[in-house]
Amino acid sequence: MTATTRRKAKAADLLGAAVGAVPGGAARPGQQEMANAIERAVREKEHLLVQAGTGTGKSLAYLTPSLLVDGPVVVSTATLALQNQLVEHDLPRLADAVEPMLGRRPKFAVLKGRHHYLCVAKMEHADEEEPTDTLFDAAPAQRGGTQWLGEAGRLGKQIQRLQAWAEKTTTGDRDELDPGVDDTAWRQVSMPARDCVGAARCPYGQECFAEASRTRAREADIVVTNHSLLAVDMLAERNIVPPHKLLVIDEAHELAERVSSASQAELSPESVERAAKRARPLIPQPVAEALAEAADALTVGLGDAPAGRITTGLPPMLAQAVILIDQATRQALSAIGEIKTDDPDPVRKQQAKATLDEVSETTRRLLEESDFDVAWVEKPDVGSGRRALVVAPLSVAGTLANKLYDERTVVATSATLTLGGRFDTVARSLGLPAPRAPQDTSGEGWTSLDVGSPFDYPKQGILYVASHLPRPAASGLPDKAGEELLELVQALGGATLGLFSSRRAATQAAELVRARTTLPVLLQGEEALPLLVRRFREERATCLFGVMSLWQGVDVPGESCQLVVIDRLPFPRPDEPLAAARAAAVDAAGGSGFSAVSVPIAAIRLAQGVGRLIRSTGDKGVVAVLDSRLETARGYGAFLRESLPPFWYTTRQEVAVGALKRLANKP
Repeated sequence: MTATTRRKAKAADLLGAAVGAVPGGAARPGQQEMANAIERAVREKEHLLVQAGTGTGKSLAYLTPSLLVDGPVVVSTATLALQNQLVEHDLPRLADAVEPMLGRRPKFAVLKGRHHYLCVAKMEHADEEEPTDTLFDAAPAQRGGTQWLGEAGRLGKQIQRLQAWAEKTTTGDRDELDPGVDDTAWRQVSMPARDCVGAARCPYGQECFAEASRTRAREADIVVTNHSLLAVDMLAERNIVPPHKLLVIDEAHELAERVSSASQAELSPESVERAAKRARPLIPQPVAEALAEAADALTVGLGDAPAGRITTGLPPMLAQAVILIDQATRQALSAIGEIKTDDPDPVRKQQAKATLDEVSETTRRLLEESDFDVAWVEKPDVGSGRRALVVAPLSVAGTLANKLYDERTVVATSATLTLGGRFDTVARSLGLPAPRAPQDTSGEGWTSLDVGSPFDYPKQGILYVASHLPRPAASGLPDKAGEELLELVQALGGATLGLFSSRRAATQAAELVRARTTLPVLLQGEEALPLLVRRFREERATCLFGVMSLWQGVDVPGESCQLVVIDRLPFPRPDEPLAAARAAAVDAAGGSGFSAVSVPIAAIRLAQGVGRLIRSTGDKGVVAVLDSRLETARGYGAFLRESLPPFWYTTRQEVAVGALKRLANKP
């Protein structure tokens, strides 16, 4: 038997042991196919895209072959929920199951951003720090003295509890603090990566919890991290995540957006004021005053500028403010100088330099007005609120092409990687070369695989499109769509997840159902989301209505969710700066920005929303889309339908209502 054959047999045995550890468990065909494909991809050093539908068991499908790779394997997830599932459930069970076969227990570790860990250096000065938070942005007289004192007292108690916890914790991981503390308190005892002076220079470097987590990661077989940290690692020339030969990206449809967010920068009066405050003890008074005046100029410029994308260069007042900030930060950085080994407080000095550097880099980026960047003004529609200049890359495909794939095999997986039945759109967004021909399922250096799903979608669910409704126009819930929603919800008697395109539409739907029925309706925003989801899961007659965060974050198998209602196709709003700029760039190149940008975004969002219905082999129900364009729109309507699971399809209301009544055991 060759080494390759032994390796294959061992991988199959590991998967068998892992699934066999669960009573009645057995490897599923799609799971086996995916595990074999990953093993082959590692052996042939070829990147792999795998679409694995809900219920496939894709976590074990990529974890078991990962144990046969020399050195650590890195698994990156988009959501905290999946990260917790891997670390708290899947990996411990896998380690227990395969230990007898491997002769050792596999090690795994979690790698998070530095700010997730308690900073000993910051902890030593927590009582001295004045929180740079909105709690302290206004004077007590402005906020109400009693309220201010109460909030300040609560913060002090939280810091005292953190100090007590610091004496006991072995990891310093915020997620292990129970009960937790709010963000204001945690910021007083944690250190963002940009502010860290480094273990070698820090007087507490030997006690650093973040450095200890990196050491554990280097010694582990499998390292679990998140897309945001993976993005930062790529942009920082891979000096955070340990060297590895295999990278598994779960929830890969989210990666490009997370890299875009990591590459985004913003300039606000508050960020300039924060930089000035940190630098003030280290710079001459005139330079500190120049920073304060520049922040004031930015406040005036943002107040005068309209919200939205900047297409013809910075408005004069904003341009002048950015120039003033650029000049003042350069002067401040020059005055601070380099950090030396004999500096009395290198940590504070690094914090000041890092904050100024961030402001300076953002001003230079804004002033360059690169064709590869998009800039916009962010401000509330009415009243006071956050105001900022934001700049982000037009595309991250080039960044991913140059930084994601070198010297490692990448496996990207998700339940939604094919759009219109093909991988090419997602492949391009991930920086991979286009397929050689339209019908191909691979390109140079990569291949793809769709392992399907164990669910029998045509028998378990119906996709109903209300094609008789008028095309949606204004925001909110149209009257006829509201009546359609009401009839569907009443036919089932609750158990409805409503996914809406706007908060206004969700609120209107909740008010309508509450006024016309006795069914309990939970509305996102009225309580904490985890509490709402738990109530929805436990009370069958309940409806849960909400907006975009519900489209991916709800997993409710069983009879508590048998109707998913989507009010309209989730195209990006015309005023979303990045999507609008990317569409405009495609239009300028002679293509269709709507087809190339807006339709794929809608396809992924719609597939995620529709996927809330069938979560187990015993689930049954109806997905109702109250947007007639899914049936009537030429071109993209069919494309969107092909991006969804293969439900039994109908446009007849009586079919959907009849099915819901049968589910509710109504005549």
